[in-house]
Amino acid sequence: ALHGGSASLLARFGLEVDVRRPLATLGEGARQLVALARASSSDARLVLMDEPASALEHAELETVFGAVERLREEGRAIVYVTHRLEELYEVCDRVTVLREGRVVHTGPLAGLDRLRLVSLMLGRPFHPVTPLPVQGAAEEPGDAPVLEATGLTRHHLLDGVSLAMRAGEVVGLGGLLGAGRSETARAIAGVLPVDAGQVTVAGIPLKRGPKAAIRAGVGLVPENRKTDGIVPTLSVRDNIALAALPRLSRAGIVSDAHVDRIVATFMQRLGIKAVSPRQPAGELSGGNQQKVLLARWLAMHPRVLLLDEPTRGVDVATKVEMQALLDELAVDGLAILLISSDVSELVENCDSVVVLRDGAITEQLAGPEVTEERILAALAKD
Repeated sequence: ALHGGSASLLARFGLEVDVRRPLATLGEGARQLVALARASSSDARLVLMDEPASALEHAELETVFGAVERLREEGRAIVYVTHRLEELYEVCDRVTVLREGRVVHTGPLAGLDRLRLVSLMLGRPFHPVTPLPVQGAAEEPGDAPVLEATGLTRHHLLDGVSLAMRAGEVVGLGGLLGAGRSETARAIAGVLPVDAGQVTVAGIPLKRGPKAAIRAGVGLVPENRKTDGIVPTLSVRDNIALAALPRLSRAGIVSDAHVDRIVATFMQRLGIKAVSPRQPAGELSGGNQQKVLLARWLAMHPRVLLLDEPTRGVDVATKVEMQALLDELAVDGLAILLISSDVSELVENCDSVVVLRDGAITEQLAGPEVTEERILAALAKD
């Protein structure tokens, strides 16, 4: 009876899984839905929701909104923490804006337009993101692919995924929860072994494993920065220097002064806020941890950067900075793979978009085809 009740409750949240299965074996989005179901089943008068939709796809958002509405109808008070403006306007009556640990605004959401809200979050007037100024004219993506993935296959996860990335190009990877987006990035980076398929960089086939990918200049910023990316007990300095240490060493010896200069350069370039480079990375905010991960791979001077949900759970200011950084890196000639559940983010940042479903490519869009309507239609396709 207990299992049946749990399964019925989860089904209301669009999640059909074996309830006897260990929670740790579920994906991040599925675990988020379980947490929502647990909160809705309690007798709590106050429910705190901390980024409840951060790991969910567009289709699952309506489930979250429905849960909030049910809790509201039951007379419960809800504190809803989010960085997504569309969620605020969908579910909230009042809004409190925090900036650098201080309350800068509290009041009704009705009548507060989005530009004003973003300005409050940023602490300065908001302007649409424009590419950062660079020396010389921006080049179009090159003709020869920097990276090619051909026929990547892994039982139950990937089914013949093939894509190409060119210098100066941002390729978006879209799909619903469980479509195989993260698995594709991990396979390209050599983290996920494949049953079949090949990855080449500059025409040279990569050997299996992450070391070969790193040596070839492929960097992966994973979806879950806390468990797969940041080493929380290490300092900001050491986290940034990790991937670049082989390049920085001379006869097996690493110059501390050289490392310090590189770390200082990237902390300044990315605007990483820390007490000092020696501060443990685990003490930083989510946005600054994400910047530390980016700095780690940029210090390696990569050819290819694989970004898995790079703006998930970060504040608006950090998201604006990261979008501008993507523009800058593309102009500098990096090939970038951007995985995002935010369709508007794919449209704003990508030259082309590949849509996955059940581990296989179902749609490839390029240039003027990259619109929210086309991507959403591909996501909804049977």
